[in-house]
Amino acid sequence: MFKNPILLLSLSLTGGIALWGIADTAGLAEFSSTVVGIMFNSRGWFIMLTACLLVYLCIWLAFSKYGSIRLGKDDDRPEFSTVSWLTMLFAAGMGVGLLYFGSAEPLFHYKSFLPNMSQPDAAQNALFATNFHWGFHAWAIYATVGLIIAYFSFRKGTPNLISAPIRHVFGDRGWPKWVGGFSDLMAITAIAIGVGGSIAIGVFQVQAGVESLFGLEKSGMTISLVIFGMLIIAYLGPLTVDLGKGMAVLSNTAMAIAGCLMFFVILAGPTHYIMGGIMGGAGEYFSRVLTQGFHTLTFYDEVAGNWFQSWTLTYMVWWLAWSPFVGVFIARISKGRTIKEFILGVVLVPSIFSIFWFGVFGSVGFYGVLVTDVAILDVIDNHIDSTTFFVLDKLPFSDLTIGATVIAAFLFVVTSVVSAAFVLSMFSSGGDLNPSTKTKLVWGGILGALGLVMIFSNSIAAVKSIIALGALPFVYIVLLIAVCFIKELRKETFK
Repeated sequence: MFKNPILLLSLSLTGGIALWGIADTAGLAEFSSTVVGIMFNSRGWFIMLTACLLVYLCIWLAFSKYGSIRLGKDDDRPEFSTVSWLTMLFAAGMGVGLLYFGSAEPLFHYKSFLPNMSQPDAAQNALFATNFHWGFHAWAIYATVGLIIAYFSFRKGTPNLISAPIRHVFGDRGWPKWVGGFSDLMAITAIAIGVGGSIAIGVFQVQAGVESLFGLEKSGMTISLVIFGMLIIAYLGPLTVDLGKGMAVLSNTAMAIAGCLMFFVILAGPTHYIMGGIMGGAGEYFSRVLTQGFHTLTFYDEVAGNWFQSWTLTYMVWWLAWSPFVGVFIARISKGRTIKEFILGVVLVPSIFSIFWFGVFGSVGFYGVLVTDVAILDVIDNHIDSTTFFVLDKLPFSDLTIGATVIAAFLFVVTSVVSAAFVLSMFSSGGDLNPSTKTKLVWGGILGALGLVMIFSNSIAAVKSIIALGALPFVYIVLLIAVCFIKELRKETFK
């Protein structure tokens, strides 16, 4: 275990960040906010350009001659049926973030846009902004990384490492060796910090649900730590066994709860209003999405610039932070599929689901603001974690739906941490598909420590800035491995 330099460096770097955060949470949050702010001011345009290029790369690959290439040998066929594959894609795309931001994000943007436009325009643009953050650009980032890993792993026989394309194309001596090692290190750091943030968001979400169920007022850090302890107990056990059917059952259970919750809100809420919101939001999204990524709000005032950095830019680097983790998972289940099948499934299906999700929860939130004049915007100001539960509390069977949401959020975090610890162990063990239990437990402990750091910050803004800090170097790494991928594709021959 301790003979692997990448493992030692990654453990030292992520462990050091965790210790710094525990000793001085405010200091780490301030440092990350400052560095990320500097990078966003100077390189925000480049981050958006990267995300846009990946979207266009996916479109080109899907409909070019390369779309027929299989991720594996030419005679390989998919291991999973299309239905099972798409179900697992939903599991990868569905998570505690959607539960947390379902109503909160559209309403937050609505409140931000309101001073400069009418209420209907503010609502429409708020829903579009939310869909943009969770749609094609997010999944194009995931798809690109996953596609590259799958192509080199299954078709070229390389290890499941971010560095594999670099070393395969440019060789394993000189600069490719050092850049490849740095890429693996940054991928591990981005995953660890990103999943640590997910733990914190999950704890905040579960805590808000517990408070809503039992009528507690700002229960404080004690409840947060109790929930965090339960999470630790829940995910350390599965790390000692193979990543198998048990975790898949938990993930699918959480996804099924979320799906049932969405359909319940459609039926129990103002159905015609929600369906109209979904249709309008989808139309607005598909008509603007391919050009919106080039809008950097350069000529707007400081308020608009701060909003752009805090949300759009942060989301783009957030997806970059998760892309090695999600990419490896998607690659693992996609052997034998063609590049066209892969891209259409990975980019299109989860994006459409997200549009429906935010259309449902965003529309029911707007109904409360625009039609019934419910004081939901006060919740956004004072306790954004509780927004989803505030919405559910206004519908029938609220105790049942709030309890189900708490369970789903808890399960999503457990499955994410177990899967992430497995992927991190694989990355830090030279691509070993069966990393040791000791390594998985060490990573489970570090992920827990990083999650604790973000819980101590007690701020979703601080969580987002720390995640962004870990992902910034990966902006350049994704572009490098994309270049490697294109160079290798050009060597393909067609019958």
